Amino acid sequence: MVRNPLFNNSYFERLPGFYTALAPTPLRGARLLYHNAELARELELDESLFTDPAAAVWRGEHLLPGMQPLAQAYSGHQFGVWAGQLGDGRGILLGEQQLSNGRTLDWHLKGAGKTPYSRMGDGRAVLRSVIREFLASEALHHLGIDSTRALTIVTSDEPVFREQPETGAMLLRVAESHVRFGHFEHFYYRREPDNVRLLADYVIARHWPQLNDQPDRYRFWLMDVARRTAKMIAGWQAAGFAHGVMNTDNMSILGLTIDYGPYGFLDSYQPGFICNHTDHQGRYSFENQPAVALWNLYRLAQSLSTLLPVEQLEQALACYEPALMQAYGEEMRAKLGFSVRDKQDNDILSGLLHLLAAEGADYSRFFRRLSETELTDARSPLRDEMRDLTGFDHWYQQYRQRLQQEDIDDALRRQAMLAKNPKFILRNYLAQRAIEDAQRYDLDSLRQLHRALTRPYTDDPELDYLAASPPEGGEPVIVSCSS
Repeated sequence: MVRNPLFNNSYFERLPGFYTALAPTPLRGARLLYHNAELARELELDESLFTDPAAAVWRGEHLLPGMQPLAQAYSGHQFGVWAGQLGDGRGILLGEQQLSNGRTLDWHLKGAGKTPYSRMGDGRAVLRSVIREFLASEALHHLGIDSTRALTIVTSDEPVFREQPETGAMLLRVAESHVRFGHFEHFYYRREPDNVRLLADYVIARHWPQLNDQPDRYRFWLMDVARRTAKMIAGWQAAGFAHGVMNTDNMSILGLTIDYGPYGFLDSYQPGFICNHTDHQGRYSFENQPAVALWNLYRLAQSLSTLLPVEQLEQALACYEPALMQAYGEEMRAKLGFSVRDKQDNDILSGLLHLLAAEGADYSRFFRRLSETELTDARSPLRDEMRDLTGFDHWYQQYRQRLQQEDIDDALRRQAMLAKNPKFILRNYLAQRAIEDAQRYDLDSLRQLHRALTRPYTDDPELDYLAASPPEGGEPVIVSCSS
């Protein structure tokens, strides 16, 4: 473990004019509330960094050696409409940590004060939103879905005004990159093709070095961006996760889930689930996410039209749909306990999702209990939870017959299913409970929920209460982008 991690900032050094050099603005009475000990170990950080007031990088009061803080400029489409210049309105990219294994990771402080890109905002985050992002990024990471990570939560004595006064807070976020589709849109719409090329060369050199000497590097790179995006979306759909605000400035060039705001995991299975109460048209509903991701990829491709002809852009984007279908098919077959592909799998999955939607069944809990199916049981225990008994019996018999085609021991198949169907997901009512308790400086709910989310597939009797469906009145926690 290291007391002083090594930093530089290649974005600062190689992309002048793409940012504003700016230090964070500390919050009044800021103090560390909670830190991610597991991530700290992965980052090779000494525990004293979280206890020594002199190392208060988390509060925006101190920089570690090598950090060169900046606010990035980018633009984007929001809810399908070109929004013009956006940028880091409340975040500061502090620098890139150099790990002993050769990896480099951005450290990004969210809620760090006003920047030239804040527009009418105050540059701050609130404790509610910081805790929500911390928990969601941990949840997706441990479900195997690519995501930014959260290292620390900082609270303060400074009020921040949203719909009402709330507690000002900061989040230190870690990721391999914070470059978004909107970075490329920014320079395309400003008619600066040289900067589009410079940015593309930068991300390829940093994240796709194997393409550096390829004459078709831009085409191969865009193909991989499409595949990474497809993999992320397949993970969201399989896990029942709705992002809620898939603007192009919230789309990572690496296919990372980024910028957690009004997200929500499905409780009851509702394909049209909208988790953002400002999304009046349902553009970012759960079922629309695959199509929206492709729309966003087309906006990225348009921004790269000075680098590639239209035919090559279309060829690159043609990778998205087959990659999505393959990744989603693999995810759902694993959830159903199918180790090999069969032509009837789509019908079985479609029939199940139709049944779950009609029943309003709990999505994650149903699959978890389905994992316990035994081939010797002609009647599933799940039947008792269904209203349409005839419909369920018909589906279950098809499903059981399909399982009998699998050349795998029944116990091993159940074990594999339990390893793909989480017992613990981040339900909004649980996040809300953790937030309300943390605002009273009671961190037990946050600790317990974080512990469950880091082992989502593991039975833990102490945490069983976190695996239950929402209590009556616990499900409809609706969140806005201001979170």
